[in-house]
Amino acid sequence: MPFTPNLLKTNWNYPTSISFGIGRIKELPFACKKLNLKRPLLVTDPGLAKLPMITAAIKLNQSEGIQTGLFSKVKSNPINQNIQDGVSFYKEGSFDGIIAWGGGSGIDAAKAIALMVSQSRPIWDFEDTDENWLRANITKIPKIVAVPTTSGTGSEVGRASVITNEESSIKKVIFHPNMLPSIVICDPELVTGLPSNLTAYTGMDALIHCFEAYCAIGYHPMAEGIALEGMKLVANWLPKAFKDGQDIEARAHMMSAAAMGATAFQKGLGAIHSLSHPMSAVYDTHHGLANAVFMPYVITFNKSAIKEKLKVISNHLSLKSPGYIGVIDWVLELCDTFNIPNNSEKLGARPEDLDKLAIMAANDPTASGNPVPVGPEEMRNLYQRAFKGFI
Repeated sequence: MPFTPNLLKTNWNYPTSISFGIGRIKELPFACKKLNLKRPLLVTDPGLAKLPMITAAIKLNQSEGIQTGLFSKVKSNPINQNIQDGVSFYKEGSFDGIIAWGGGSGIDAAKAIALMVSQSRPIWDFEDTDENWLRANITKIPKIVAVPTTSGTGSEVGRASVITNEESSIKKVIFHPNMLPSIVICDPELVTGLPSNLTAYTGMDALIHCFEAYCAIGYHPMAEGIALEGMKLVANWLPKAFKDGQDIEARAHMMSAAAMGATAFQKGLGAIHSLSHPMSAVYDTHHGLANAVFMPYVITFNKSAIKEKLKVISNHLSLKSPGYIGVIDWVLELCDTFNIPNNSEKLGARPEDLDKLAIMAANDPTASGNPVPVGPEEMRNLYQRAFKGFI
């Protein structure tokens, strides 16, 4: 990229307080006390709400005098109605803080609920464009403790949530600095029960966050360094976590990789996410799975613009071949190992929807970070190739 003075003008923000390690979930009551939360609401998804870990966490808090509520009406791709229901539940229960527990869906929903409990505007007024976040009433945005139970989105260290507008079937990025959790508890033991397929999908999401952040346009050397090391952690440890979910070392390193990906993508993302967001909004596809399917197609599309970065990646990861060939072969090998399909038709994509999806992808905010400019025509071509399986 040619140097211009404006290239060096940017804004940086890095994450929050993280308690990392085996058994650290026992510190949940003390995290709540540190934030002066006496009656927090634990927000998670319906599946996790049924597991012993949630019951144990609530009992642990109660043993320390912290009365904790539970809200779990959250879809796998959260919609605005989930947020509205959560806000109503929060207000009716007179809660004073949020425990965001789960994967991307639970944590994203929890953060959005925290933002919206004190707002009079609709949630879409806080979409991550321009400086919409300045519209927010910040006086009563509650504090958040985040507890990740997957290793993919890294939402626990992010200042945004991805929420689907159910009326338009469009995913929107909702942003406010105060959505960043004040304390994160990363306990690898909470991830050991994650099924192998979800381990793969979420792990690929972490990889793609790192990859797209590293390749995105813009100047952010800290993000690029973190992204490279995050990719290395995924390369070394995701196959092991997939093979043996009880491998606590692999689980720990993947939790780090997820947080690193979300930290790094403050630099930006790209067309992989732009293509993936409409798929999960329209077909309710798992976000990480959709990302993994589109990754090889976007790497090939961007090849000319990122060839030097692909050389660095292949060298840093000690891949079998240098540059593009090494990276694309490695990604395809990972997808094969994880039984990830090689085309979007297997995700439920329909040919009659491709024009609509292309417009949605071109308008997605992540598109602006792609190394090669992308509009509806380019997105249509990428969808077509992915539908037919032509990398």
